[in-house]
Amino acid sequence: QAPIKATCEDMSCKTGFPEDVHSAVVSRSVHGGQPLLNVKFRSCDGNKKIHFGSSEPEDFRVGEDGVVYAERSFQLSAEPTEFVVSAQDRETQQEWQMRVKLTPEPAFTGASEKDQRKIEEIIFPWQQYKHSSPLKRQKRDWVIPPINLPENSKGPFPQELVRIRSDRDKSLSLRYSVTGPGADQPPTGIFIINPISGQLSVTKPLDREQIASFHLRAHAVDVNGNQVENPIDIVINVIDMNDNRPEFLHQVWNGTVPEGSKPGTYVMTVTAIDADDPNTQNGMLRYRILSQAPSSPSPNMFTINNETGDIITVAAGLDREKVQQYTLIIQATDMEGNPTYGLSNTATAVIAVTDVNDNPPEFTAMTFYGEVPENRMDVIVANLTVTDKDQPHTPAWNAMYRMTGGDPTGRFTILTDPNSNDGLVTVIKPIDFETNRMFVLTVAAENQVPLAKGIQHPPQSTATVSITVIDVNESPYFVPNPKLVRQEEGLMAGSMLTTFTAQDPDRYMQQTSLRYSKLSDPANWLKIDPVNGQITTTAVLDRESIYVQNNMYNATFLASDNGIPPMSGTGTLQIYLLDINDNAPQVHPKEATTCETLQPNAINITAVDPDIDPNAGPFAFELPDTPASIKRNWTIVRISGDHAQLSLRIRFLEAGIYDVPIVITDSGNPHASSTSLLKVKVCQCDLNGDCTDVDRIVGAGLGTGAIIAILLCIIILLILVLMFVVWMKRRDKERQAKQLLIDPEDDVRDNILKYDEEGGGEEDQDYDLSQLQQPDTVEPDAIKPVGIRRLDERPIHAEPQYPVRSAAPHPGDIGDFINEGLKAADNDPTAPPYDSLLVFDYEGSGSTAGSLSSLNSSSSGGEQDYDYLNDWGPRFKKLADMYGGGDD
Repeated sequence: QAPIKATCEDMSCKTGFPEDVHSAVVSRSVHGGQPLLNVKFRSCDGNKKIHFGSSEPEDFRVGEDGVVYAERSFQLSAEPTEFVVSAQDRETQQEWQMRVKLTPEPAFTGASEKDQRKIEEIIFPWQQYKHSSPLKRQKRDWVIPPINLPENSKGPFPQELVRIRSDRDKSLSLRYSVTGPGADQPPTGIFIINPISGQLSVTKPLDREQIASFHLRAHAVDVNGNQVENPIDIVINVIDMNDNRPEFLHQVWNGTVPEGSKPGTYVMTVTAIDADDPNTQNGMLRYRILSQAPSSPSPNMFTINNETGDIITVAAGLDREKVQQYTLIIQATDMEGNPTYGLSNTATAVIAVTDVNDNPPEFTAMTFYGEVPENRMDVIVANLTVTDKDQPHTPAWNAMYRMTGGDPTGRFTILTDPNSNDGLVTVIKPIDFETNRMFVLTVAAENQVPLAKGIQHPPQSTATVSITVIDVNESPYFVPNPKLVRQEEGLMAGSMLTTFTAQDPDRYMQQTSLRYSKLSDPANWLKIDPVNGQITTTAVLDRESIYVQNNMYNATFLASDNGIPPMSGTGTLQIYLLDINDNAPQVHPKEATTCETLQPNAINITAVDPDIDPNAGPFAFELPDTPASIKRNWTIVRISGDHAQLSLRIRFLEAGIYDVPIVITDSGNPHASSTSLLKVKVCQCDLNGDCTDVDRIVGAGLGTGAIIAILLCIIILLILVLMFVVWMKRRDKERQAKQLLIDPEDDVRDNILKYDEEGGGEEDQDYDLSQLQQPDTVEPDAIKPVGIRRLDERPIHAEPQYPVRSAAPHPGDIGDFINEGLKAADNDPTAPPYDSLLVFDYEGSGSTAGSLSSLNSSSSGGEQDYDYLNDWGPRFKKLADMYGGGDD
């Protein structure tokens, strides 16, 4: 190949493109973002802001530096591609245009290494300056066509690509270098350049699927590192080779198609990808079906679109009840499906034939039989079985049952068993054997969804159900129930009230007569004849009884037969009691209070009568003639039909309690009257009419029982207070008490009473502690007080004298005990916050053995005879065992 050289023509400075048409040769395959060429725009005024544009913005874009980039990936046709590049001054809006013509380079022919040894030479564009004139002449830059290099080349490596040189290398010693991804940037080392000769080489095979193109920049510097040429861009495109097989996105594809589908029905789409260039034959795939299993009813039930991978049906006869699933082996081949040069791969397509309702349910029998006892509900009397060839548990298989005849009163319903699809004939209303002994039902079964179009079968299946009713012993029933009887109260015992009988519905069973008994009679007023059901009274009927509500008394009776099993029925008798004037009115309230003076002294009273109209009010109130003091002291005035007012007739009545009889008569026919005593308390009153004397407490009705209850409460309260005080004192003592540090079982001082009360205050400082280790005298019995005592101060009487022992025990024994007591006192939370001396008095009274304090410490070193401890009695037995054991 001849070297590519740039030429220069002298011309005057003129703003605009240097040429009207610019031609460039580029690779046939163009990738999005790939730089194609560099257009030059001459600006005599370097300050102009130029904006470049393209007439085909969807395909080409011009950068601010004049480099033309591809906006998308596409294949150049054999004919040159033309478009217009425009430049516009942003300030003056002046515009210049240049036509660009792109010609695709010839396809790579795979020439031999010998033919390729003639390396293309790339010469840097140069700039020439005339120092005598400010005019600058510049050689026009060439856009270097991309270098095409096939992938997977077998070498040898390094393989020379092009030679880069500058025409200034004749006068200067230059050094060449390349930069960019693949050279000095990752992946590094793929392209190298001879710094002296400028020979650019590739060091290993390239893989287009990893990197489709490399963008390098060549540099020329002198020996001092000074740039002598502007860098030039070199684009190396990796030519695709068919080195990748098609790969399906899934190895197994799943699809569905309804049974009975017509030819041409879409089923599914399978997709494969090829890592090779999709714009070349290496990446153009074609699909085909290799096999179909099973091959019934036709070996070619499906076909596939060889370009898109869409699978469709091509034959009729899909029947899920015969073939539920088809398995297809799909092959994808590149090189547009060329079986000789293309690479292939396979995948599996599993097509499930889905169910449609092409089979109606069919009864397994024409007639079904069942039986049911009378008066039973919610029981299944017959199972209706059907068969359906459609897929179970789908709407095309699920059966629905309905009755088309034989049940005008709606006593049956048919439910569907969701598991077995059977029809369950169920009784929903009780059936009476004496009315209907048999039912013949007509039923129909159909699916939840209608049959598919074109099915010749009838949409439903019919059958008959014969149901026999079984006679059972039924309970008798009273007629009417309840039965209402109107009767005046006061009907005497033994009177016949009414007859209450029942009927037995079992007309076709041989049974004896019914027997009657009483089930409920709250007031025990009635009895019933067990044979004929005649009801008589056993007590007087009283409307005012607590068992009568709203004048109505209810009693329940039982009628029983002797069937198998025995049955019984209940009936309620309602007695409406009519009132008679059998109760006299009474005064209310029974007690009242008034003042001893005339004003104010009115008492309001009310007449109460258990009877109702017309045997109740209005009432008449009057005072009796005897005793005469009643009318002399009192007067009564009726203020309404039920109320009257009692007041003093005299100006003053001495305070006290008076019984005032009042005669009250009702309005019944005949009249009923009674004399009621009203207990009136007369007392002294204040201006407001309230009692002020003490006697009103007693007169108010505070009885003896209430007074006793109050006294008991007071006594209990005092006992609780006393118990609380005792408990508080006892708790204070327990706080002050301390246990001895020596275990009681090992304590030899059986005659010593333990105290742990501590000394007084700051003033108790004068103590003679020597008395605790070796007392000299015995305290006289006359001086020592009776009993046991302990003082927090020094005794005022004479010091006790104790006999001197020949050999005293070691003082450390008693001293340790004192120190342990002192330590316990220091840790006592109830001790005073200041230092105080604990004074322990000698305890015991009248002991012939003297005090144990006379024992000296064993530190004296002398021999001591402790045998005399055996003579002191059982209290000192343990001490004698400890000290009187001889050498032990």
